[in-house]
Amino acid sequence: MSTSSNKREPLILISNDDGYRAKGLEALIQMAKPLGRVVVVAPSEGHSGMSHAITIKDPLRIRKQKRTDDVELYSVNGTPVDCIKLAMSEVLKTTPDIILSGVNHGSNSSVSVFYSGTMGAAIEGCLYGIPSIGFSLLDFMPDADFTGAVEYGKPIIESVLANGLKRGVCLNVNFPAIPADEIKGVRVCRQNMGTWREEFDKRTDPRGIDYYWLTGYFHNEEPEATDTDEYALANGYVSVVPIRADLTDMSQVATLAQSLNLNESDAVKAERSKSH
Repeated sequence: MSTSSNKREPLILISNDDGYRAKGLEALIQMAKPLGRVVVVAPSEGHSGMSHAITIKDPLRIRKQKRTDDVELYSVNGTPVDCIKLAMSEVLKTTPDIILSGVNHGSNSSVSVFYSGTMGAAIEGCLYGIPSIGFSLLDFMPDADFTGAVEYGKPIIESVLANGLKRGVCLNVNFPAIPADEIKGVRVCRQNMGTWREEFDKRTDPRGIDYYWLTGYFHNEEPEATDTDEYALANGYVSVVPIRADLTDMSQVATLAQSLNLNESDAVKAERSKSH
């Protein structure tokens, strides 16, 4: 018997932050189904903007949802990170080969990665040491067209399944909201520096009590840069940004230790020397 016939089918865990009924989740399932056994554990409702939040004050409940295919789908009354944690601890019997999150309805480029529940699930995956990818489409509409995302996302999944990722690193993939035949290709790039300039729409309810709706806009702090995710997306490319779970800026450790009149630990010195 050939070696290939003995090879185990990859186990693919999927989650999202728009809820288990979202069209983007279905698009991601369609990307993944030809590549292995798919298990989905996703929030029962939308949890956009939840970042890496977990539920600690309420009980979590898992419900298996019916499907007409062989995909296992579970809904959880919690956050995307809750979903990954429950999947790893209670749903799956073996460790998944890859964790996928999305496809999010809306951009998660630049600093949006810090607020994103989609990327929260992907980052949680890489904390487990599992290659993980978060996918987002620059279209917030519930009925967005995911054709381009499916066409360009599937080869990215195949590549990571074949080659893996460095431990502690996951991918933040964003698709421009243009027809598939207008996408120019894929660019690996860095995260754009920018800020969200929040504004609050103040209103008053019938009881005379004020309330607020969060609004605002994204301010690009480096509009001339050509190596960022924002530039790639604005110019018709899919952006792929490798994200590190370790947020330590090793280039600043020695400077900070000196300014505080402290000594670096031996472990930090060794890590900093490797980064150089």
